[in-house]
Amino acid sequence: MKITVINGTEKRGVTYRMKEIFLEEFRDNSKITEYYLPKDGPGFCIGCTACFRNDQKRCKDAEKVQKIEKSLLEADLLVFTSPAYVFHTTGAMKAMLDHFGYRWMPHRPAKEMFGKRAVIITQCLGAGGRSTAKDIKDSLSWWGISDIKVVSFKLMSEIDWDKIEDKRKASFQKKLSSVARKMHAINYDKPAHTNVMVKTKFYMVRMLQTSLGKKNPEYTDFKYWNENGWIGKVRPWKQIKD
Repeated sequence: MKITVINGTEKRGVTYRMKEIFLEEFRDNSKITEYYLPKDGPGFCIGCTACFRNDQKRCKDAEKVQKIEKSLLEADLLVFTSPAYVFHTTGAMKAMLDHFGYRWMPHRPAKEMFGKRAVIITQCLGAGGRSTAKDIKDSLSWWGISDIKVVSFKLMSEIDWDKIEDKRKASFQKKLSSVARKMHAINYDKPAHTNVMVKTKFYMVRMLQTSLGKKNPEYTDFKYWNENGWIGKVRPWKQIKD
């Protein structure tokens, strides 16, 4: 089993400890590849639109972006972690996700993503954990992923792991271990189910691409959709089952 982990911070604090608890279930029989942002990630997107209009390999940060994407596409399970920074994900995580805008459904989604499973782990002092997870979940859903588990915690009183009372740490561990066991028990040879929401997004974008293609058959995104057969009867969630 292959797992790719995107850590929204290099700090080895509370979020890191929670992620380590979750991964403990998988360490004996999984290949785990981790990226720590911003060290292993791209810089800020400058909005040049090269990835949209032409080719993602023309991005100034293409080397790092393509390395991460390769890991994401090859993995059976994706894990994203981030503490809440002012009710949102870290700037480093947002910077990385911005670079994958070309993989959103209105552009050139990867068919492999429609069968992926993902877990998002967040924590906050009192509020903001859910909105932090949503920052990440929005991208995953628009990539085509349906099976997304969110595990979010409120620390309430202390942000240093060593100062959190043992009873509270135990409750974190119990929840994380429970989710990990459920995810570990899955048969990853079988792609995840694609839900109605993701299919609805696909069909809406298909209508848009069909319209754009009539106006300009050489339009980059339309050509990609057409070459994949999605303008016709082929569907990405069925391709990954073949």
